[in-house]
Amino acid sequence: MKAKFVGLTIVAIVLIAIFMMIDAGGNWDYVLPRRLKKILAIVLTGSVIAFSTLVFQTITNNRILTPSIIGLDSLYMFIQTLVIFALGSTTSLTFMNKNVNFLISVGLMVLFAGLLYKWLFKREGQNIYFLLLIGLIFGTLFNSLSTFLQLLIDPNEFLRVQDKMFASFNNVNTDLLIISFVLVIVVGIYFWRYVKYLDVLSLGRDQAINLGVNYDFVVKRFLIIIAILVSIATALVGPITFLGLLVANVAHQFMKTYQHKHLIVGSALISIIALVGGLLIVERVFTFSTTLSVIVNFIGGVYFIYLLLKENKSW
Repeated sequence: MKAKFVGLTIVAIVLIAIFMMIDAGGNWDYVLPRRLKKILAIVLTGSVIAFSTLVFQTITNNRILTPSIIGLDSLYMFIQTLVIFALGSTTSLTFMNKNVNFLISVGLMVLFAGLLYKWLFKREGQNIYFLLLIGLIFGTLFNSLSTFLQLLIDPNEFLRVQDKMFASFNNVNTDLLIISFVLVIVVGIYFWRYVKYLDVLSLGRDQAINLGVNYDFVVKRFLIIIAILVSIATALVGPITFLGLLVANVAHQFMKTYQHKHLIVGSALISIIALVGGLLIVERVFTFSTTLSVIVNFIGGVYFIYLLLKENKSW
């Protein structure tokens, strides 16, 4: 296990070093701060998405699900579309800077998740798959509302909405990065007291209850943590649907362990490697003719189909 961690860490450091130094041309004062900002955004969002997907798959006991199924990505796009529809792209930029937009987006997504969970867990013994079904319905509703509003707005303003549809590490606001790091650290400290339950939860609801875990209480805390982290990552760089699915399953196959303390670190490193490697391909091979989220979603989509076919054979 130690050798695997060392190998992943070396690959991540080498890729980061290549990304920082390639084609710098000696302009270190100009190049390094800008590339460092991208790397910090990648480390934060990559780790957060990997962690939240891994925990979500554990509590749902399903390795082909991601937190996006509960509709947070769709709600984010609906909020961005609604703001531009109501205020216009120019007015929204004047009255709502990136910090305000970030805080409103994160606040509304967390509020939506909180209300959803409160309603679900109002009755004891409610199946968590009921939550996924309700989240899927809300996600479809938000997608439909976003599409409807996008048809009504000016084509020039639609281009601004389109920018929000794809994850981007090129225009990350440094102020948002600092706020995001602070929020993630606070959530991480809160999460630490519950990390010991993950290995037991992976056995399933009945086994966890038999082993003395207050299942509904613990799962509710994990779902709130996931909602906050996914909201932060989505509001910071945009939606990356299949990244979590990809790195969480690769981590399971590569680490070959049930212990989440190893899986969390391993999936975070794999996520950083995937994002830095993908960004190098986008910038140096495709010369910005495509986006990182397109590459990640394409590879993740193919991997998702592979997982479906694999699970189908096991039935």
